[in-house]
Amino acid sequence: MRNRGDDDPQMRAGFTVTKKIGNAVVRNRMKRRFRALAREVILVRGHPGADHVMIGRAGGVERDFSMLRDDLARALQRAGK
Repeated sequence: MRNRGDDDPQMRAGFTVTKKIGNAVVRNRMKRRFRALAREVILVRGHPGADHVMIGRAGGVERDFSMLRDDLARALQRAGK
């Protein structure tokens, strides 16, 4: 998360998944999971006026979605401090 420093309260989300994660099918699945997480978590717990960037790591596709949701919520809480 990075505060943009402008007066726009809009929250933005970005996703990046490298080829190290797998082929296009795997990368697209990871990005779909990120978009779902952004809708569920960032809209509720995100920081206004900030850019939120999620980076796909190995094992993220196999990880349980509820665990990813909890991890993102904790990360946003830590970033806000």
